[in-house]
Amino acid sequence: MNLLLIDDEPAIRFGIAKYLEGEGFRITEAACLAEARERMVKQGFGAILLDVKLPDGGGIDFLKEIREHDPSVPVVIITGHGTIAMAVEAMRRGADHFLTKPVDLKELEVLLNKAMQIGSLRRENRALKERPQMLTPHLGDSPAMQRIEPLLAAACRHRSPLLLRGETGTGKGLMARHIHQNSGERDEPFVELNCAGLKGEFLETELFGHSKGAFTGAVETKEGLLERAHRGTLFLDEIGDMDMTVQAKFLKVLEEKRFRPLGRVEERVSDFRLICATHQDLEKRIESGEFRRDLFYRINTLAITLPPLRERTREMPHLVSHLLRFIVQGRVVPEVGEEVLGLLCSYPWPGNLRELHNVLERAWILSDGKRLRPEHFSALGSSVPAPAGSDPTNGPADLDSAEKRHIEQVLREVKGDVNRAARLLGVSRATLYRKITRHGLALDDCR
Repeated sequence: MNLLLIDDEPAIRFGIAKYLEGEGFRITEAACLAEARERMVKQGFGAILLDVKLPDGGGIDFLKEIREHDPSVPVVIITGHGTIAMAVEAMRRGADHFLTKPVDLKELEVLLNKAMQIGSLRRENRALKERPQMLTPHLGDSPAMQRIEPLLAAACRHRSPLLLRGETGTGKGLMARHIHQNSGERDEPFVELNCAGLKGEFLETELFGHSKGAFTGAVETKEGLLERAHRGTLFLDEIGDMDMTVQAKFLKVLEEKRFRPLGRVEERVSDFRLICATHQDLEKRIESGEFRRDLFYRINTLAITLPPLRERTREMPHLVSHLLRFIVQGRVVPEVGEEVLGLLCSYPWPGNLRELHNVLERAWILSDGKRLRPEHFSALGSSVPAPAGSDPTNGPADLDSAEKRHIEQVLREVKGDVNRAARLLGVSRATLYRKITRHGLALDDCR
């Protein structure tokens, strides 16, 4: 509890500081406004005690500077010449409390503790307001998006299981959250889990939870995501990668809305709305024995396939504007010229919206917040003509070749650094390595 005490009378400062330090406060003293400014620049304070009459100015006038420096810090005015009019003016300018000398030190202690609690709440509220907003999907007017618009509306109205399909980076996770926030469950939890990131018992314990001592390493009871999603939405990303053993248990949960945490005898109930997503061909995985047919039928009540970005070039100006507003977070959105939009429309976007977001963020950084120019998109090349026989509204005829060229270009730009290349492309290292192998690219040639 760090406190700044601003008063020109040494005896007053000594008495207040001695008492408050005995109650656990850390006191920093200032005899004038100049000293106070110096102290405030060097450190933050939980509260400020401020005298009205000081050698180099008035304390009430100084309130404006304090509020500009830290809007959340509580300020207590102390004065030996207090009037009702002065108290009203101090409160109007941002003071939290007004005390007259001689100060009752016990009353001051209680008042400061309450004021510092209020200051803490102010800081939390300010942090929540300044927290970056979550990215929302852009529901454009391209033919591809218009085709799925009725399905999206139905998904928001009903609680039936929903399967979102589409290539990597098409915004399935964003769409799942959008549907939740526009559904009857909007005030309930949105719980998400990537099934590709966990295998076997790790995925099982994340979903079902476990009791303390249920297995080696279970040092405490863990609440499962099924329980946490009760009355809300459970979003399972990359459900195509869910282990077969977990699939069987999860199917039972879908049918009965009941489950048993590991190591527990009693059952738990969870009435959740299920949204799943995958970029894989689940029908092929069923044929190869990697995905249960009965589970597929349960999760495929309503299916929406999100279109790849190459089918949404008509929306490119609006998509770019939407993403840039999120990237700059309240700062000035840079101007985007026609030459840049032409470049973006002619590129095949193997990484879809995730790649576009990454490319725009890098261009904004390189442009220093000014107009975006083609040279800020070096990873795409100065010009990226569509291959012969391709329609710019439907994407290139040979997408594999375009993807190979783009990956090779990015790898050369980062001198073969796979970690950096994966970040720039918006994919995982494992995915990038698979694509490097499939396209027959040699990392040594890129260094």
